[in-house]
Amino acid sequence: MSENVVHLHKHTNAPAEPTTVGTAPTVLTVVPDAPSVRPVPLWVRSGRAVKTAVTHERTRSAGRAVVRHGLYTFNGGRIVARRAWDGRTGSRYERMIRAAEAAGNLEAAEEWEERLQRFRAARHHRRMDLLHSPVDAAKGVAVGAGMSVGVLVALGVVLAISTGQAADVVTPLSATIDFIALLIRIVQVVWGPAVTIGPFLALLALWSVGRKQHAAPQWALPANVRSGEGEPITPSIVVKALRDLGVPALARAIKEMGDAGASMLGPITIAGCGVEVDVTLPSGVSTNEVQNKRRKLAENLTRHEHEVFITIPQAARTVRLWIADSGALDEPIGPSPLVTDETMTADYKSGKAPWGQDLRGDAAALSLYQRHLLITGLSNQGKTVALRSLALWLSLDKSVQFLMGDLKGVGDWAMFDGLATTLIQGPTDEHVIQVTEMVESAVDEMNRRIQAPPGTTFPPLIVLVDEAQVAFMCPAKDEDKRPYGGSKANSRYFMAVRKIHNQGRAVNVLMWQGTQDPTNENLPKLVREGAHTRASLALGTESQARMALGDKAVDGGAAPNLLRPGLDRGTLVVASDGITIPAGQSSITVRTHYIDDDAATAITDRAKALRDGVTTLHAIDRTEERDPLADIAAVIGEATRVRTKDVLARLATRNPGAYGGWSFIDLKRVLDDAGAEPYKSDGVMVVSRDRVARALANRDTEGSASAE
Repeated sequence: MSENVVHLHKHTNAPAEPTTVGTAPTVLTVVPDAPSVRPVPLWVRSGRAVKTAVTHERTRSAGRAVVRHGLYTFNGGRIVARRAWDGRTGSRYERMIRAAEAAGNLEAAEEWEERLQRFRAARHHRRMDLLHSPVDAAKGVAVGAGMSVGVLVALGVVLAISTGQAADVVTPLSATIDFIALLIRIVQVVWGPAVTIGPFLALLALWSVGRKQHAAPQWALPANVRSGEGEPITPSIVVKALRDLGVPALARAIKEMGDAGASMLGPITIAGCGVEVDVTLPSGVSTNEVQNKRRKLAENLTRHEHEVFITIPQAARTVRLWIADSGALDEPIGPSPLVTDETMTADYKSGKAPWGQDLRGDAAALSLYQRHLLITGLSNQGKTVALRSLALWLSLDKSVQFLMGDLKGVGDWAMFDGLATTLIQGPTDEHVIQVTEMVESAVDEMNRRIQAPPGTTFPPLIVLVDEAQVAFMCPAKDEDKRPYGGSKANSRYFMAVRKIHNQGRAVNVLMWQGTQDPTNENLPKLVREGAHTRASLALGTESQARMALGDKAVDGGAAPNLLRPGLDRGTLVVASDGITIPAGQSSITVRTHYIDDDAATAITDRAKALRDGVTTLHAIDRTEERDPLADIAAVIGEATRVRTKDVLARLATRNPGAYGGWSFIDLKRVLDDAGAEPYKSDGVMVVSRDRVARALANRDTEGSASAE
């Protein structure tokens, strides 16, 4: 026998009593104070329904349509009235005069004032003519009517003579009267409906004018009109964008100018994948007020923020707007000439590295001659690729030497093995120590060059450190308790970089650094300001942009902090005299070519073919015991012969402590003792690889024989 349990919900505390129905006992359980579904009040349901109806997309679309078409008609009437008023009065000329005065163009103001005087004189002449026109009109009507009747009677006489009927004399006159009566009847029939329909036709005409001018708020316009995606840039669009920028003084000035606000604009010219226009601001409006509204200006121009760039040219109270074609900046710019032209070579002194394209679409090339370099940006924005592409180009000049430290250590610079004299790769403190000693060896080489006789020329020596923030933030100290990192006077890396910045340029010893997220902690101020060429990819804040590029560039419109991380990868802002920058600007935006690892390896293979062979050191040897002859053989590498001054430079790089102070006399002494004397070739002293190798072999043979 089954038991059925029925739960009854009550709001009383009455006890549950079992009830038996027939043979199957059913227990009725009363659950006190159980939650229940209460009926929703009618007013609540009505409110929800109203809210749903109001927020429904169809309702909102209908509301926008009502507002839009109503304002089309109202504002169309305003436009027609304004045009009529302009046609009957001199207000148009007065607006043009005010616009010319606001722009400071007194010649144009005088010309418009002369036109206004001519307009007023012509209007006065017309009004004076109106005083005599009624009498002249009456005389004209009387004379015209008399002549018309005479012509009709004469025509009737001719007709009567022709037909022989005297009654035909009045036939033309009676026909004319009948025709006039017909016209009167037609007017009587049409007049009533015309009076009824006329106002509606007038409203339709006003609506059409308002619709063509989009005379309604942006939110009420149709979606395709609101977006304006890809809308061409015209003077009226620029003026409206400036008027709606939210700068009261600018809006008032443009309102006073009316449609003549376009007089603020220079010619709109095609500039690469966009257009460029100079805007002369009216008195009382500063350039930074427009710069600070970049996002709103871009949206008013139906563009994204990254598609509008605002710079400050030389002219006073002027901003230069570069407005990209919609979506153009998201398209790739094509491969680097380093990849497509396998015959390309480099010239450190007079050449320029093909880096990418500017916003105009023109090739952007950078001169590297005697310029220290600093590239900054957030992680994974293309900093290493941008820095590496410059080194790849310069590697095609066989006279250039490289000392490289990659403190990321993931192989981004591995293709320079066999090309760079030193290549240290890794992120640890030990790698920072090695890189620091490498930079210090470059300082020793710089000092040796400075002490050379006047007029001595030296090959370029590029000291490149990628991820330099790792070195500045390294906590390690040497045996004298001097820190390797930091920005104090006893910081070894900091002081070595500062020394190269101070004097390296004169003897072609140059410092290149790439670093992330510039701050005072990971990129000290003195190091930032020591770079002649400063470039920045996307950054997070304006303060970082100022650290990366300097106050002058940022105040002039440079804004790497407004680049889109990830989307604008490889796009950087450059402040340098080594690149062509439009007159009046302090920086330029460059979209760099992307060179992948395989293409970079192919370029370095071409660079290695230009050289006699370079033995790359992957660590600074700090041992006390040295074998000068073996070290000389190591730095010569696979080359047949090497100039003595290059051998000295490579020895100083290999071990600054042992060879940093060596001169030609020291080198000649070791070689003479070993029987591998240097000799002249093409007028310069060189060291022969074969002589050094033979001297080593003879020494080893003699050593083995004496041991036996």
